[in-house]
Amino acid sequence: MNIGKSTRSLARAICSLAIITGFVTCLTSLTCVAEERRVIKFPGTEGLPFSDGVIAGNTLYVAGQEGTDDKGKLPEGGIGPETQAALANVEKVVKAAGFELKDIVSVTVYLSDIHEFPDMNKVYKTIMPDPKPARATIQAAALVNGAHIEVSAIAVKRK
Repeated sequence: MNIGKSTRSLARAICSLAIITGFVTCLTSLTCVAEERRVIKFPGTEGLPFSDGVIAGNTLYVAGQEGTDDKGKLPEGGIGPETQAALANVEKVVKAAGFELKDIVSVTVYLSDIHEFPDMNKVYKTIMPDPKPARATIQAAALVNGAHIEVSAIAVKRK
């Protein structure tokens, strides 16, 4: 009988340890989920209901950036210059957050005309560092300000 009681006691101890380990793991996970957020917001966007970027933990989420200048004007010349300017605006958010272009792991490109994809892609290739981030490109029915392109991104800080 002593062996049976010892076995049951050992089993209870193992179960208790498993429950405690699970609880600690849960707490650790909750800590990660509840990390503090930091917002990147540039002058001129105070009244708009979005942030240019949001840092959560070691991840930066960059809001869609058009190719506008500081006065909100799109450059002349169509998709090529707008792509350069949109990616420059993405880089501005990335750097303001303390990240670099090489930290970008995912990009979404919104085009007002999918037929402009080859011209956008030529510019994109010259600006985004290797290895290139994962990317999705879609055509949007329309973009704000009559833009040809908008680019959003996700960056992860390397430890």
